[in-house]
Parts: sequence; structure tokens; C-alpha cells
Amino acid sequence: MSMKSMWRTLLVALPLALLMGCSEPGKVDQGRVISYDDATKTMVFIRDKANDTMNPDYTYLPPVTYTLPVDPEEIGPLPKAGGRMKIDNKKNQITIFDPATQNFKTIDFVMVDFKEKIDKNHPLVYDKETEKAKKFPVVDKEKKTVTIYSGRQKTLSVIQLPEEYFAMPDSTWDAGDEARVYYKEEGKSLRFMNITKTNIFKK
Repeated sequence: MSMKSMWRTLLVALPLALLMGCSEPGKVDQGRVISYDDATKTMVFIRDKANDTMNPDYTYLPPVTYTLPVDPEEIGPLPKAGGRMKIDNKKNQITIFDPATQNFKTIDFVMVDFKEKIDKNHPLVYDKETEKAKKFPVVDKEKKTVTIYSGRQKTLSVIQLPEEYFAMPDSTWDAGDEARVYYKEEGKSLRFMNITKTNIFKK
């Protein structure tokens, strides 16, 4: 089976098999990555309670830990970790996972600038000359602002936060990759898919 076919099977067939029943015991889990250790090939994610890519619900605690598959052929692009769980541009609130408390924290912010309908190819987020996406979030410690691009919401927000939060890593304001695993034994994935970085429809 080709790598592309394997990813397609993992994304589509396995959840259906889980619902319909499968002769081979196994489970599928998915969530947003908050930590990844390349040395041990171990990732930690917040499980998506809704199991809905377009409307995820990252409120599950405690975080879930998985090692990546031993077989390199069963591993997709490695995951990027981030602390941002949700940004609410109507309520002017951002929710992050705080490693210190191992819990979520919702922070009120001041909206400095806000733009909607910003798709991934928009000049504000994509550099046509280099053909590369611009890097976000952009943290400005002097102005106490963070510029956040949400590809799912297609929004570009410049938010102002209390000074105390700028002691945290820049990755706090970034959304980690969404990952999916297939496993039989708790904590040990047999197949790993980086949903964020995999386009199963690309030919």
C-alpha cells in the first residue's frame, strides 16, 4: 500500500470501521498537540471531544500521551506543538493550555486589529515571491501584542495582552497540529497521521 493510500485509509476508513465494528481490535484517537519530544518520539495532545475537524472541542483533561509508531512507514509529518486551544474574536478571549497548572486558562484581551475572510493564500499570510506561508504568531513584546492567524476561522487578529503573559514561550499562542492515531495498546500508536499537514486529496 502506498503512503498516500495508507493516510487515506487512516483518515476515512478507520473511523468508519470503529463505528461499524472491526475484526481487528483497535481504536482511533485524535486531538491537538501541546507537546512533542523528538528524542523519545512522544507527543501529548488535548483530545477532541467533538471529533469534528471543522468544529473541534478541545476541553478534554488530562492530556493524552502517545509514542509514535516504531515503523517509520506508519508515521506522517512530525507534529508541531502549541498552546492555543481557541481564540474567540467576538468575546475577545483566548484559551490556552498552561503547562504549569496542567489546565486551561482563558485570558481576556484587547483587540487591536481584526480581519476576516483571510484564506491561506491571502497576501497578508502568504508570500507569493517565496511561495511560503508567513510565520505566525508574531509576538511583539514592546507593544504587548500578538498577531494570530487562524486558518480554520480565516481570521487575522492582533491582540493586546497583559504584560505578565509575555514571559511565556511564543508557542503558547500558536495552535498545535491536529493529530490522529490508531492504537491497540494505550499510549502506543501503531499509525500516526498529522491531519494539519496531510492533504489526502492531493494527487
